[in-house]
Amino acid sequence: MTDASLGTTDNSTTQSTDTSKGTSKGTSADTVLLTITGPDHPGVTTGLLQRLPEGVAVLDLEQVVVRGRLVLCVLVTDAPQVLADGDALRQWAAAEGLDLQLTEGRGDNANRAPGRAYVVILARRLGSQTVAHITRQIAGSGANIDRIRRLARTPVTAFELDVSGADVPTLRRRLALDAAELGVDIAVAPGGLARRGRRLLVMDVDSTLIQDEVIELLARHAGREAQVAAVTERAMRGEIDFTESLHQRVEALAGLPESVLAQVRDQVRLTPGAATLVRTVRRLGYTVGVVSGGFIEIVGPLAAQLQIDHAHANALEVVDGVLTGRVSGPVVDRAEKARKLREWAQQADLPVERTVAVGDGANDLDMLATAGMGIAFNAKPVVQARADTTVNVPYLDSVLFLLGISRDEVEEADATTCAGPYNPTHA
Repeated sequence: MTDASLGTTDNSTTQSTDTSKGTSKGTSADTVLLTITGPDHPGVTTGLLQRLPEGVAVLDLEQVVVRGRLVLCVLVTDAPQVLADGDALRQWAAAEGLDLQLTEGRGDNANRAPGRAYVVILARRLGSQTVAHITRQIAGSGANIDRIRRLARTPVTAFELDVSGADVPTLRRRLALDAAELGVDIAVAPGGLARRGRRLLVMDVDSTLIQDEVIELLARHAGREAQVAAVTERAMRGEIDFTESLHQRVEALAGLPESVLAQVRDQVRLTPGAATLVRTVRRLGYTVGVVSGGFIEIVGPLAAQLQIDHAHANALEVVDGVLTGRVSGPVVDRAEKARKLREWAQQADLPVERTVAVGDGANDLDMLATAGMGIAFNAKPVVQARADTTVNVPYLDSVLFLLGISRDEVEEADATTCAGPYNPTHA
């Protein structure tokens, strides 16, 4: 690890010289990078720092432990004093079973280049050559990877790459072209303050928040499930107008008793990770909404159950306790979904850039395009091709990783509440 990879301070560095084999005589350096590697155990950081000469200032400090192996880097001032104690420091390290290198230089770390971004890579399994291809693309775009951290190990693997010198739209387009071919999900988001703070999360419902298509569950009670499913599939692929398709499908429900709605509410299955996603972002102060081309009779109670702030969907017309085969009021189409996202953002006093939308069908395209981050969740090809990023694993809480929230952070938060430990097979 070099000086330039350690931090984001204001002064510049010069070319450093490795003095790990001996103490530099008459050095012109004014800073030293101390790098320790070896088996981790308690007290290493304390042991090193307390052996530095009195008055030495710590400019930068970073460490990582992987499978019990430690890499600790400390950038300090007063190079002549530290280098004079180099032999004693190395003897201490050797006694601890560690290797210590001292690298002299001048000044602090170089400024990070502007254009900060976060690249999140997500897959069930990440091959080394896949990761190498992505990092090569980042370097080829002129950006530099400053830090990497793992966000999740199960049920998917996720890494977050902290990048500088990036043009976010260009890098996003470049990596989006590779994602499908490589069989991974890649998200590119602006860094800095844009990564932090509260947001608005808006989700589609059918085949996103839940695993089912509600209208097909209703059609099953009418014996017309296959007929309705075929129309749904064509609409989600964008082959026919959504409003037209909705009217065709709702007509198939004519004559069903209103009591069927309660039965369908009980049949709905949350997508794995859905409750975890909502619970976690609410802890972070997010506003959450669901907007659906389905039906408020199902969506409303589901949103209340999950403590979702906003719910908007079509209403089924009921006369004398029987479904008429019509909807009441305007249809919630793709334009209406985008309008609701903007409306809820305004109500939350958030710019649209701080919104996240998640959906799977052509009816979600306007909403995904409007949001600051549009995520296609196990979506149809036409949607994946136009979204900012994709998620192609069956866990909705994988969206958290795209927002920079790690699995460890989720589990720790759940452990302190009644939510219980995380289980990827649960919602």
